[in-house]
Amino acid sequence: MPATLVDEPLGLDCVFSDGRRAKLSLDGLPNPQLAWDLAVGLAELVHPHGTVDAAGSMQHYTSAARHMVRTLADRGFSGGLGQLSRGMLAEYWMGASRGREALTRHMVLGFAAVGGTLVPGVEDLANGRNYHPQPYRKPLPPYDEAEWDRLTSVCRTLTKESYADHRRALAAASRGRHPAEAGWTAENFCWLLSRTGPIGTPDFARAIGVTFDALHKRIGVGPFHDAVQGLFPHLDVTLAYRLLFGIYSGIVPDGIDDLGVGDIDWAGDASILLSYVKGRTAAESLNLPRRAVRLLEQWLAHSALLRSFMPPGDRERLWLCLARPGNAALAARKVTSVSRQAWARRHGIVDAEGKPLKIHRSRIRTTHHAMRDKRTWTGSARAIIDPNHTPAVEGDHYLSATTPAQRTAVEAIVEDAQHDLLRRAHPPTVLTDEDAAALAQDYPEVVAAMELDNAALAELTGGQRDVFTAACGDQLSGLHGPKGKPCPARPWVCLLCPLAVFAPRHAANLLRLKAFFSRQWHRCPPPTSWPSSAPTPPAFSRSWTASTPSCWPKPPPTSATRTTNCLCAPRS
Repeated sequence: MPATLVDEPLGLDCVFSDGRRAKLSLDGLPNPQLAWDLAVGLAELVHPHGTVDAAGSMQHYTSAARHMVRTLADRGFSGGLGQLSRGMLAEYWMGASRGREALTRHMVLGFAAVGGTLVPGVEDLANGRNYHPQPYRKPLPPYDEAEWDRLTSVCRTLTKESYADHRRALAAASRGRHPAEAGWTAENFCWLLSRTGPIGTPDFARAIGVTFDALHKRIGVGPFHDAVQGLFPHLDVTLAYRLLFGIYSGIVPDGIDDLGVGDIDWAGDASILLSYVKGRTAAESLNLPRRAVRLLEQWLAHSALLRSFMPPGDRERLWLCLARPGNAALAARKVTSVSRQAWARRHGIVDAEGKPLKIHRSRIRTTHHAMRDKRTWTGSARAIIDPNHTPAVEGDHYLSATTPAQRTAVEAIVEDAQHDLLRRAHPPTVLTDEDAAALAQDYPEVVAAMELDNAALAELTGGQRDVFTAACGDQLSGLHGPKGKPCPARPWVCLLCPLAVFAPRHAANLLRLKAFFSRQWHRCPPPTSWPSSAPTPPAFSRSWTASTPSCWPKPPPTSATRTTNCLCAPRS
């Protein structure tokens, strides 16, 4: 079981999805029964039964439970959750902080979920609205293209130049000898460091047979620091590698921090299946893009010498680097936000206002997916940023920062597009002479769809509502223009309009429209010379073939030919 209750002393023993363990204590509180009930509810919230899957989150929950037990004990309450009244619980939540109210609500609901008995109305109160609502957290928008390009360019330059320096330092080490015998040169310093590993300045001075003061007075520590920085990666360069890897791959920040060499699964010479742990879910894997694979190959080569001097525990860390030159201490696994902002100021990365760019690694992930969707279609049915999110949540919270008014406008556009698709699926309405008199009887679906009364039907069949190519059911409907004003659509739009009704009397104008299309078509270059992005012929052809055959008069062949030629003759 991921969370186990411990009786003596009262607490929880938790095992999380990433294999880490945490022991939390609720012992020594003035009301052990209430503390036990809250611990039972908290155990139900731990993954996989609930969403709590980190030791830090458990610390917040246990702190809130301790505060609740002590506060209610000070007010004279000595029972468990089953004896806690609705009024006393509401009084506590109204006086507690926002975070403690939210956390204790979850524990009360967890206690009820495992079968705990509550006073009537308490569960409804816990399920209700918080007295201290959580503030709205505006999602971070993607970086704009200029900021994104500046950050990417700096990271690429640093990784490229540092790796070139590393290769030159390795070449110099292969040509050097011991500094005590061959002199204090850069090549000899690299030779010695490639055999001793990363050491501090005093240790290096002893290795060449002098004191630290003698080394400092004779040549200073600059050449030694240059040799160390060339042979072994430091935090400044490693941070550029980590940021660039997030730019290329789009992996969550906590997944990048905890990567190990064993998480890299080579699937051939140029493909990597990378396994990582996402803190809010569980273990995940990703087939890395080609750029990320090349960057990871370069990093493994860059850190290979330093890795060879590390003990087995540290050797498995992927982002292995030194904290600063002249010191053999390794940098911490996680880089603080203070270090990232200092790095941005040091390398002159600014935002659109000329201020130092605030580097949010989650925002890098957001921008990666936004840029990917702008650059090319990935072939997937949906852009998956988080399997726990719907496409609407991803669009609103990750790929854009929309206001409620903008989301309403987008939903209206989607609804209009759905209506257009439905309208195009309906066949055009064509009336022959025999059908016009019995329209209401023979075409009830037309009457219902167009919402026509008897007067409107009479006007349609009598020609009072004729436009150029058809009779219009309602010119003021606002289907193609402002509602309440005459329709501004071109004549050929009637071929796709659900309000259009075609009759034999419209045949002449339909033929004139056909002649216009033919003249325009012959003026176009042949289709073989069109670019790949050119539009295809109009979509009116389907409606044309569906609507026109029933409208044509059927005179003798000779007169039909003369009539067609007359109707379709081009005008000057």
